[in-house]
Amino acid sequence: MSLMMNGGLVSLQAILDQLKPSERRVAEFILANPEQVVHLSVQKLAELSGVSEATVIRLARSLNMKGYQELKLRIAGDLTKQSAAAGGSYQEIMIQGSVESIIQSVSWNNIQSIQDTISVLSVEEVQKAADALSRARKIDVYGVGASAVIAADIKQKFSRINLWCEAYSDFHAQLTSAVSLTPQDVAIGISYSGQTEDIIQSLTEARKQGATVITLTKFGPSPVAELADIRLFTSTVEKSIRSGAMASRIAQLNVIDILFITMISKMHDRVIPVLEKTRMAVSRTKRSER
Repeated sequence: MSLMMNGGLVSLQAILDQLKPSERRVAEFILANPEQVVHLSVQKLAELSGVSEATVIRLARSLNMKGYQELKLRIAGDLTKQSAAAGGSYQEIMIQGSVESIIQSVSWNNIQSIQDTISVLSVEEVQKAADALSRARKIDVYGVGASAVIAADIKQKFSRINLWCEAYSDFHAQLTSAVSLTPQDVAIGISYSGQTEDIIQSLTEARKQGATVITLTKFGPSPVAELADIRLFTSTVEKSIRSGAMASRIAQLNVIDILFITMISKMHDRVIPVLEKTRMAVSRTKRSER
């Protein structure tokens, strides 16, 4: 179950293009008539969409929900959220606009991306990821292009709490490390699209070695997520906005922050002294540079 009882509409929009035709008919009906759907039985929604009741239930399961009732509850939560914050959608970035408009639009889209991600981020998967990472002998992080920034952030954070973590942005380095992993290790693959071939091959090799695989992708099925034991999702940023890459990166960093703090809360007695030592070391360095 997700962190908040909303996210039904966000989740539907995210996987719309990947649904089978019958499930897509239901999804499109829901997206066009959300206020009506929250009052419909599964039988009535199936009738209005021209599909079977089983198709409606399959759609809910495709969204990682327990059934149609949870989907309705999440749609109702979305409608409440929208009425409380009118205009809660992504804004197009106008390159020729004023500095003030750019500040407002970019910031709003980043905020929106984080809020939508909260709707699709599973509490159970975050907990499972924190448990696996806390126990790991070694942690590999794979990310190429923009995802390499996220991988570097993970390495920096985990190194601060004395975990053996390596980040690899080069495919050959990823593969070389993946073949030496063990069942005591964890491999994290980062790919917003979920389609990055380098990540797919590296995670496939990590799975062969018995390592636990964690993925961070946009919400919905993808080749990268299919390889995972534990799946972490961010929201799908609207395709039309110019700042999509920026907003998705902010959402990914937010998920990593959530995961890191969850780990610290689990390992509190073990990691607080380590964090304090690194803080003091940095503080001494800064004083000597003055």
